[in-house]
Amino acid sequence: MLIMRWLGEIAGFPADAVHIAGEVPFMRSTDTGKAAGKIDMVVALPEGDALRWHGLEVQAVYFSGDSMESEFAALRDDTAEPLPYPSGIRRPDWRSSGAKRLMPQLEIKGPTLRRWGAKLAVAVDRPFFAAIGGPSPVPCKDLNEGDIIWLVTRIDAQWGLARDHWEVLTLEDSNKRLQAATTVSREDFEETLRSKLSPLDPTQTQ
Repeated sequence: MLIMRWLGEIAGFPADAVHIAGEVPFMRSTDTGKAAGKIDMVVALPEGDALRWHGLEVQAVYFSGDSMESEFAALRDDTAEPLPYPSGIRRPDWRSSGAKRLMPQLEIKGPTLRRWGAKLAVAVDRPFFAAIGGPSPVPCKDLNEGDIIWLVTRIDAQWGLARDHWEVLTLEDSNKRLQAATTVSREDFEETLRSKLSPLDPTQTQ
């Protein structure tokens, strides 16, 4: 609930009047009419017939490498301190988590929420935010100056979730951060391509 309360405070909602809803349908299939996309959470303030609200997407980090199952098994079986050291070899996959997963969500939902007069908040942890540039030199705290509210969390000394940083960015600036890559030159691309090419086997038909 920490993140929802935090977003409610940023939006200026009274703490005792905040309402939340999860998995709210946002898109509908043109074939079946059924929900085809949802907003993770919505933090709202009902005011009679009026309704003020902002969407919230929570983005975890994908890992590349060994399966995580061994780590969960160790956590279940180990009761000693400190926590068991990871046994597998893996690394956080920022590209899959950001540019491939989160950015399409922002591109789909952000423009519509902007037209509706609402914001889309994104909750990530501190290493994730650092991987896409970290806090701005002068973080914007004005909700009128952007589209995406970035809520950055950290793990405290008691292994609990804690607030770390928040700022407002435009949809365009958010996508630039998530992209965080440039196209290689044609020469570099073709040099790599040549090293990977292999003849097509004419005997294989499928």
